[in-house]
Amino acid sequence: MSSQTARAGAEPETRIGVLIRARRRQLGLTLQQLGDAANLSVGYLSQVERDNATPTLGTLAGIARALGVGLDYFVAQPRAEDALTREEARPRFSIAGSSLIYERLGTEFPGNQLSSFILTVPPGYVSETVSHEGEELIYILEGSIIQSLDGQEMVMKAGDSLHYRGNTPHAWKNPNDTPARLLWAGTLTLFNAAGQPASHITLVSRDKAGKPASPSSKRKPGSTSRTKEEKT
Repeated sequence: MSSQTARAGAEPETRIGVLIRARRRQLGLTLQQLGDAANLSVGYLSQVERDNATPTLGTLAGIARALGVGLDYFVAQPRAEDALTREEARPRFSIAGSSLIYERLGTEFPGNQLSSFILTVPPGYVSETVSHEGEELIYILEGSIIQSLDGQEMVMKAGDSLHYRGNTPHAWKNPNDTPARLLWAGTLTLFNAAGQPASHITLVSRDKAGKPASPSSKRKPGSTSRTKEEKT
């Protein structure tokens, strides 16, 4: 058996440095902050992230704790069955104080950065105007909405899509008398190990009703200080 054949049949090699860097950036941490938390030098961490240095198990455990994950984060491989969702069995949920209904499409695995949901937007819904890190893409499945992007409003109907930077002030609303359904995908950070949002959302303006989100609704997938409905 040739060495090439042997490599083809071997388990895929885990690049720990790539996963550490992705998780650190997901949490919005600098190398210095991670180094302080893990009691490691910035220079050494930089070497580890570039896979030019291999940490001991004890060192890796310290890095994992600082990143709010377990050691299995660096070795676990996602299974296809864990990533598959069926329409009839897909979990649907809402957030306290919110009228949106979410359907989770994505899954979580080491290094993942993409989040995705199907959102059902009720008639009359108006979001707040926000800006944040990352990027977003929306695709209208049913109905229509009015999307505001940096002050410019555009009507989006079934089949339309929009891809934009999260730091561009944005909001959307459904002024119709029928619900709208849309696919939302973004590279927004979810929550850290302490249950606190790891992204940075800036509220630009309140919704038309002028009501701030209730405390129970300030945690939405992919947001920092608002629920996902408020920032998409």
